[in-house]
Amino acid sequence: MIFDLHIHTVNGSSDSSLTPDVLLEKSKNIGLTGVCLTEHSANLNISKVINDFEKSGITLLRGLEVSTDMGHILVFGLYSYVSGMHKIKNLRKIVDDVGGIMISAHPFRNLFSLPNNSKNFLYPDKSKYPLQPIDAIHHPIFNIVDEVEILNGANTTEENNFAIELAKLKGFIGTGGSDAHSFHGVAKYVTYFENDIYNEKDLICAIKNKKFKAGTLNCKSGFNDFK
Repeated sequence: MIFDLHIHTVNGSSDSSLTPDVLLEKSKNIGLTGVCLTEHSANLNISKVINDFEKSGITLLRGLEVSTDMGHILVFGLYSYVSGMHKIKNLRKIVDDVGGIMISAHPFRNLFSLPNNSKNFLYPDKSKYPLQPIDAIHHPIFNIVDEVEILNGANTTEENNFAIELAKLKGFIGTGGSDAHSFHGVAKYVTYFENDIYNEKDLICAIKNKKFKAGTLNCKSGFNDFK
């Protein structure tokens, strides 16, 4: 099954222009078998959306993108905000309590950007930016999360390549997602799962068991492993 694991819609992300109806149309046209709504806040009015996707044969799952003191984290198994979850250690405990998983989202975004107003959330001090992936492996975030997003549709190729190399060094498989906030970004990067995924529990199990890989999706050629 092929999922876009990182999508934002107007249902729970104020910075998105993507409606569920448009997302469904795009998902059908490109050949996705599932999508994950990783909203910045709780998923709103979701029951009808889930039903519409199910009728079209596409699995829709819920997640959250949480802003923490160690960057943005994709969380599955949790459906609304909990007090204190902006602290990464608190979030880890909260997610463990519900049997969920945490994925470091676009960990190296802006690492190579030139504008002075850009920043990387893992390294607030630009003078301490890692020069090579091996320089980043000891950042505590990579001992806290379950996985790392290595292909993000809003990242540069250089940022994604840095994440790919970091994942290899740390033993992560690495997930793929578009981080779409509009129609045009949907399914730029995806994650292929070896087993069927019909609910959040299936997704969590597959990621914990490393039964997946990141890549791209073409409506004609299908899934392509990034390797």
